[in-house]
Amino acid sequence: MEERIKRAMENHKKGYSCSQAVACAYCDLLGIDESLLFKMSEGFGLGMGAMDTCGAVTGMFMVAGLANSSGDLEHCNTKPSTMKLVGELRKAFVQKNQSVVCRELKGVDTKKPLRSCDGCIEDAIRIAGEMIFPKECKAENMRKDEEKK
Repeated sequence: MEERIKRAMENHKKGYSCSQAVACAYCDLLGIDESLLFKMSEGFGLGMGAMDTCGAVTGMFMVAGLANSSGDLEHCNTKPSTMKLVGELRKAFVQKNQSVVCRELKGVDTKKPLRSCDGCIEDAIRIAGEMIFPKECKAENMRKDEEKK
């Protein structure tokens, strides 16, 4: 998990939007080329260009859809479970940060920021890891613990 967060922060510093940093952090587990995820998530930065829904959150939602969807174009059979998962991800993010709205997170109107962009990216990656990829997250933590010994 820490390596994913580190890579996302490095990518954010070199110009990835919050959405791109989160989505691209999971390209390996999704089996999707990073450049494709980069392109797909480009329009979601800066709260979808309007300081609306946080880019880190929309990146996390994209990861959820890509991980959970069956891709069945005829039956759309995984849509209810994906929507439920997105709702749970949103709830977890709000519990931690009080909002999913970029403008509120940045404190644009109140001058009291709730969370930095880097903090939102880190939280979205952690929440996604725990809720979308729990087995992989646990395995990464176990490997890290073994390396410490």
